[in-house]
Amino acid sequence: MSYTIKGNWKGGWALDIHTTDSIKLPNGKFKNTYTDIGESLNKLKYDNQYSEIDTLAKHVVTFLNTLMVTPYLHVIVPTPPSKQRRIQPVHEIAKKVSEKMNIPFDSNYVVKVKDTGQLKTIDNAQERSNLLNNAFTVSDSYKHKKVLIIDDLFRSGSTLNELTKTMYNSGKVNNVYVVTLTKTRVHR
Repeated sequence: MSYTIKGNWKGGWALDIHTTDSIKLPNGKFKNTYTDIGESLNKLKYDNQYSEIDTLAKHVVTFLNTLMVTPYLHVIVPTPPSKQRRIQPVHEIAKKVSEKMNIPFDSNYVVKVKDTGQLKTIDNAQERSNLLNNAFTVSDSYKHKKVLIIDDLFRSGSTLNELTKTMYNSGKVNNVYVVTLTKTRVHR
């Protein structure tokens, strides 16, 4: 099951929701019940189970094969990470999707020029938007082209909206499409 996600892009989709339930425990932590994709993503990001890259890439490829725009995509770009890891999950998933779909992959197209920290700790949408303003630069190497951004989790759309704005304004791209692996149950 996929979900349409709204933003300033031409088309956007999340493959599934991230969790189906979340219970706050007495120690302040949460006990989460994940969807299959949410569980795979969680294992990859927090348990370093790198075999999940293939599983998640297969989900993205299966979904992309249902879209009419897929044959017209010129490049796949990953969302820049907010946290440095030895292996960047979104980068590796996007690269694997690129290989499987035979669509070029460009990890250097988007350059993060401003440290925004991890936005998941910021609940205020305006504050997230302010932090992200002018956080990215792109070249015009995909001018008049169709770009697919792959991300892991859609929460408010702040990062993806800023990326898309930068691609349209500075990169002069024709259309931006977004696919995220999961989305939160609540849009905030």
